[in-house]
Formats: sequence, C-alpha cells, structure tokens
Amino acid sequence: MMRQYELVERVQRYKPDVNEALLNKAYVYAMQKHGHQKRASGDPYFSHPLEVAAILTDMHVDEATVAVALLHDTIEDTSATRQEIDTLFGPEMGKLVEGLTKLKKLDLVSKKAEQAENLRKLLLAIAEDVRVLLVKLADRLHNMRTLDHMPEHKRVRIAEETMDIYAPLAGRMGMQDMREELEELAFRTMNPEAHRAVTERLADIYERSKDVITEIEKSLSVLFEKYDIKAKVKSRQKKPWSVFRKMETKALSFEQLSDIFGFRVVVENEEDCYRALFAIHTTWSMVPGRFKDYISTPKQNDYRSIHTTIVGPSRQRVELQIRTRQMDDIAEYGVAAHTLYKDGAVVAGNGGLKLSKDTNAYAWLRHTIEQLSEGDNPEDFLENTKLELFQDQVFCFTPKGRLIALPRGATPIDFAYAVHTDVGDTCVGAKINGRIMPLMTELKNGDEVEIIRSKAQVPPAAWESVVVTGKARSAIRRATKNAIRKQYSGLGTRILERAFERSGKKFSKELLKPVLHRLARKDVEDVLAAVGRGELSSPDVVRAVYPDHKEERAVQPPRQREEGWFNLRNAAGMLFQMPRSSEPEKPGRRESAGALPIRGVRGDLPVKFAPEGAVPGDRIVGIMHPGSGITIYPIQSPSLTAFDDQPERWIDVRWDIDEDTKERFPARVSVTALNEPGSLANISQVIASNDANIHTLSMLRTAPDFTEMVFDLEVWDLKHLNRLMSQLKENASVSEVRRVNG
Repeated sequence: MMRQYELVERVQRYKPDVNEALLNKAYVYAMQKHGHQKRASGDPYFSHPLEVAAILTDMHVDEATVAVALLHDTIEDTSATRQEIDTLFGPEMGKLVEGLTKLKKLDLVSKKAEQAENLRKLLLAIAEDVRVLLVKLADRLHNMRTLDHMPEHKRVRIAEETMDIYAPLAGRMGMQDMREELEELAFRTMNPEAHRAVTERLADIYERSKDVITEIEKSLSVLFEKYDIKAKVKSRQKKPWSVFRKMETKALSFEQLSDIFGFRVVVENEEDCYRALFAIHTTWSMVPGRFKDYISTPKQNDYRSIHTTIVGPSRQRVELQIRTRQMDDIAEYGVAAHTLYKDGAVVAGNGGLKLSKDTNAYAWLRHTIEQLSEGDNPEDFLENTKLELFQDQVFCFTPKGRLIALPRGATPIDFAYAVHTDVGDTCVGAKINGRIMPLMTELKNGDEVEIIRSKAQVPPAAWESVVVTGKARSAIRRATKNAIRKQYSGLGTRILERAFERSGKKFSKELLKPVLHRLARKDVEDVLAAVGRGELSSPDVVRAVYPDHKEERAVQPPRQREEGWFNLRNAAGMLFQMPRSSEPEKPGRRESAGALPIRGVRGDLPVKFAPEGAVPGDRIVGIMHPGSGITIYPIQSPSLTAFDDQPERWIDVRWDIDEDTKERFPARVSVTALNEPGSLANISQVIASNDANIHTLSMLRTAPDFTEMVFDLEVWDLKHLNRLMSQLKENASVSEVRRVNG
C-alpha cells in the first residue's frame, strides 16, 4: 500500500509547490475513518481511495482533487459527516465529497430509479465542479480493475452500468484513455468468451503485421523530414471492444476490417497539421469519403484532429490522425488534460475548477441538466441520458451559421429541439440545404437546416418514435401530456359550466380555488382535467362549492323508450327529450342548446366512437369512460343498456360539423352475399364508386351458398351511408344489407 510520502512525491513530479499539509491531513483522516474495514478482496478498505488518488496523479490533477479522492467514501461508508469534513477541510472540500456520495435514504421503487437519481446528483455536482467527475471516474476505474473479487451477479451488473453510463460519460467529456480502459474491463466481464477470441485474433494480426507497421512509420517520418515538418509518428491498435462492436453493428468479419491499425501524427502547431495533410495527400491517394476535419469543427467533447485514410506505401489502406501536442493531450485526458488547466478551458471558480462555458463538453452537460429541470421521471431521464451518451455525431448549421451537433440518425425534429424547445414544439416543416424535405429525413454532416414554424402546431405523439435525442423525446412526451391534459381540462370546463347552469349557479374557475382541499386536487386545472376524464363527477364539484345545494332529480326509469320520444339522462341526472323524426337530421343541427359539440375524432375534445361507429345525422349520446374521455354511441345502440344504472356517466352531445372541413365518420355495415368468385370485388367496387372508404373487413360467417361480411366503413354522413346501402342492396351478388349497431 502506498505511503504518505510516496503520494506526495507523485504530485510533486508535476507540481513542485504541492500543498503537502493538505495531502497528509487527508491521508491520515481517511485511513483512521476507514479503520479496519476490508474490501471484498480482503485488502484494507483504505487501499481503494489510495489507488483512486494514484490514478488521478497520472492525470496531473491538483492536490485538492487528490485529497478529495482520499476522502470520497468517508461520508458514505464511515462515521464521517459533512459538517466534520467542512470543519477540517473547508466547505468546498465537503461539497465535493458529498457530491460523490450515493443517495441512500430515498424510497425508490426500482433499482433503475435509484441509478437514475444517483446519475442526476452526479451530473449536477459535475456542473458545479469538474473534479467530481475526475474522482468518480477514477473510483469506477479502480473498482473495475478489482472486479474479480465480487460475486458474479454483482460483477455483471457493475460492468453493464459501466458500459451504459460511465465509459460513454468519460468519452463525452473527452477522456478517451479512461473510456477505452473502462470499456475493455466491462467487455471482459460481460462477454469473456468474445473478449478472449478478439484479443487472441488481434495479437495474431499484430505479429503478422509488425513489419508493415514499421515500414509505414518509416515512410511517414521520411516524408515529413522532406517537407521540414517536426512530427512524431506512432501506431495504434484498435481495442478489443471497439473491434467487437464494429463487427456486430456492421455485420463484418475480421478479414473485412480495414482499420485495425491506425497511425497518429503529432506536430507542433495547427499550421503544421495542414502542411502534413498536404504532404500526405500529394504523396498517396486519399480514400474518398474518409476525410474529416475536426480541427475546424471540433467534436462535442472538444476533440480536435484531422482524420484521413490513404492507400499507403504497400497499397493497403492506412488510417491517419493528425493533431498538435495540445490536441493529443485533450484527446487522451479530456477535461483532465494538464494543458486545459494552463490554458483556462477549465477555470478556477470559488476556489475550485469548473468547466468553461465555452467548451462543447460543458454545452452537452448543460443540455443534459436542462432535462433535470423539465421534470422527467427518473426512468425517462436515465433512458434519455443513455441515448445522448452513446451516439456518434453529425454537424449541421442554422441559416445564420450556428453549429448544431446531433447524434447520427438525427432528423430535422431533433435539430429543431436542439435549437430551442419552443422551436421544436412549433415545428411544421424543414428546409435542408434550401429544399423542403420531410421531417423524417436523416441529417448529414454539413447540412444547413431551416425550421418552418407555426404557432398552431402541437407536436404529434408519433414523433417520439422518430427522434433520436433525449431532449427531443422528453419535450415531445411532455407536450403530448400537456395537450391531452388541456383537452380534458377544456372538456371538464364545459361539463361544469352546464352542471352549474342547471343548478342555477354561475360557474367560474375562481370558485374552485377555496375548495381544492375538499376535492383532493392541487390546483384548478387538476380539478377540470379530473372532471373531463370522468374521475370526478360534476355534482360532487357543485356540492363542494355550494354545500347547501340540493340536487333535484326527475323520478323516472333510468332509460325510457316510448313511441315518438327518446328520454336520456345527462351528466346531472336531468332528462331532456328529442322527437323521433323519419327525416335524417342535417349535419350541424342542434339537438339541445346545452349539449357538448362533437366534431369527430380530430376535434378539440378527447372523443372516440363506439366500435359500431356513428355518423352525422344519427342521434347520439356520449358515455363518460374514466381516464379515456367520451365514447359516442348512436342512440339505438344495444350497448347503452350496460349504462342504464349509471346516469352520471351520460353526456348530452350534439353534432357540430364544419361544412368547409370535410371529415369521414365510422359506420359498421353487415353484407350477406353469394359465396362465389368476384362477390367481394363487386361489393368493394360499389363502395369505392360511392366515395366511401373501407377501414377493416371481417368474414363473420361462411356457408356453402352465402358469406356474411362485416365492413367498418368511413362515410360523410347518414345520407351518404343510406345511399351506399341502397346501392349495395341493388347489386346482384348481395342478398342482405343492414347496419350493425352494437
């Protein structure tokens, strides 16, 4: 186990003016607190924070970060408290240690929810001080290095969590070395057979390729000497996990992989990057489509480099990365890079180190944290964050030249939400490179995207299955919920207005505020939505506002059918009457002055039709179904008998058809036809020639001579349906036509 002086010496190698007193104090305190605790391996527990501190010294972090590493488990696993650490080491150190402490006392319903809440806490702490991230990743790395001592079921769970969250998080923050080692260790645990097979093949390929690698390195070095470019050339081999993932996702064999080996060219400055590129491309042929300039357009994790692939000296493909020393440090260590501290990309603030708001890594973190404030539930937040972590990127531009980085597979909808949530919510179309394109179009690098907006737009729920960014998915889900809530709230308002009117009272939302506690709702909108969903009856709301009000009910059978009249109960239990007429009712005719207007399934109310359908001209009634809104039935439907003893669910409704906006309505028709070839074709031809649409068709009963078919049709109104049925009856193939009502 490392001694105090050894730890101090490790920091002194890159920071001669190290605060030895702080390190010594943290070392002794942590060792005393962990006392005789043991790890699963049997080693003293204190060896773990000590190794975490050692990992961080390899990144050349400051002594405060090393001290936090020594203390990071004290609050969680010992008798230490935040107050005690504040007193001994200062509030800043106490805040950092607490940011690394898992949430223990939350009453969470699932392991996934617990994982999500801990990730929330971690990301918020990282936004305050980047040292939380450095310590957390070093902590996870040491735990992965010693994972073999854990029980098998825990090993797999920890490895999956590492692969899902911590490795991609390290990548998003630019810490590529850390990411690759975490992925390697997780891969070895999750799929040991595949790991062993890939590792053995890579070792075999390396042995066979050593001479070629040496030849390429030598050829590049000679070329750079010729052009007077100071450059260091080094080869690199793809990691087993990277190889395995590429083989799986692209269905490739080992022999088909062309980039198992790559070469890195490290030069003095940016100008030399482009001089080196010129020398390479004028000496060897470039492979088309394999050039990327991440210097002019950095990745979201601040990675900068030039990538190109050439047909090299031995006529084989050679992948090259060209970068400066500073870019190389950032590519390897990300936000932990020593050059970042010196150049101010990680800046001091309140005595700590914070991510600069100008960095892409900070921008990604800020967008992720925006989701926290938008109220996603833990599982949604975890899912969306994983989506963000895993994706490679494309770079697109707004018409004004603003760069927007998006995951591969992103659409203009994702682009709109990346610009701003309001832009996404009001998006109705998009121009890509000046041309109007479908919103489902997959964006490519360099696309210029202009979003077409409308204030009347509400994002369709179906968009959720199209988008790939967590932010877009979360915003669409939230907008859909709000739209549904608004519909139910509007329906509830109309129901209450009529209920209060029947009671001789005037309704206003202000009347509901003093009685929210009686209705067990937190705000007025909750009351209205609950009434609209059928979870709260309108008479209950009236009685809550006016406790002395007595409802007068007409004493009659729950439902009457007399010659010439239909007696219906509305939501308040009162009766209204409608005369039966032999003439079909005209669309738009008002059945009752106080009835709710129904425009169809695409109207502004949460309305659906019964399976047998209803069309303008039918006499209709609405039945409230708690949680799903109103179902519209034709008045003659036998299904209504099931609601005879539930008068509070009956809603007075009327057709309110806009003559200028044509809309079809559902109707179910049974047709008995001759069982002979061509019968179905003849019937379908009659339906089509009458401008009706077949939605579904089922064969109800088949006999040797006749077949009964049930058509779910879409027609304009009752007159249209009657005309269609008459023409079907005249068809030679048809024996009987009747409308199905329940």
